[in-house]
Formats: sequence, C-alpha cells, structure tokens
Amino acid sequence: MPSYELTVNGKDVEVDVPEDMPLLWVLRDELRITGPKYGCGVGVCRACTCLQDDEEVQTCMVKIQDADGSEVTTIEGLADDDGLHPVQQAWLDNDVAQCGFCQPGQIMTAVALLNEKSEPTDEDIDKIENVCRCGTYGRIRQAIKQAAENTNSGWFW
Repeated sequence: MPSYELTVNGKDVEVDVPEDMPLLWVLRDELRITGPKYGCGVGVCRACTCLQDDEEVQTCMVKIQDADGSEVTTIEGLADDDGLHPVQQAWLDNDVAQCGFCQPGQIMTAVALLNEKSEPTDEDIDKIENVCRCGTYGRIRQAIKQAAENTNSGWFW
C-alpha cells in the first residue's frame, strides 16, 4: 500500500492507505479526527469541508494521493493556546449551532471566506453553499459578520 505524508492541524503524519481513498476517510478512520462529517459523499452538502493549503475543499472529493505533501486544517486545528478562532467564537456568541452536524464544515467555509475577503458582503456570504438542515442561515450570516468585525478591529489575530 502506498504511503502519504501530510501535515494535519500542524502535525506531520504519514498514512499507508489506498491511493484513491478520500481524504475524509483518512481524517476520520485513520487519524480519528471527527470534525469533518460525511454527508452526501459528492461534495454538495459540504459537511466535510476543511482547508487544504489554506483553500476550502470538500474532503469527500479529495483523494489522498492529491493531498500528499499538503497542509490540512480541520475544525480541530483552528483554536490555539490563545483561545478559539474568531469564527468559532462568533458561532458561540450568536448561538448558531442547533444539531451541530454541519457546523464544522460551515465554520471552515466561513474561515476560507474571511481569509479571502476581510469584509464580506451579504452577496459573498450568500455564495456559501453549505447545507444546514436546522436552517440557522440568519445566525450564520451574523456570526460571519461579527468575526469579520472582530478580526478587522484587531480584537483577534
């Protein structure tokens, strides 16, 4: 079986798995990282969203061979010794989560958006396609705006 090396949440890891194994299953089954969720398996629901080399990806659609040598960040890798990531804090402040199943993917998508645009518009936020079966989209919008404000004011980072 081939061996692949990548950095996950700041730690170098090596996995021996089939080359066509989706990154989602490497994270969940091999590395026991359970934040990214399996939803649809075809990249539509986006419950498995993580960052690969600081770009948003749906890990159910990324083969491990295409992640070899890359840096992957999951929801578990956002917080640091100084506390929660600004998006995580904004999610708590705005009571976004209900069931919580989609929230890791939602948060990772919001982080990717804020990495790209420090002051996202409503139109930018509307382009987020993550599915939330609880329908907390209004609170998600508020949380993204709060995280952007806190980040731009120097309160975080």
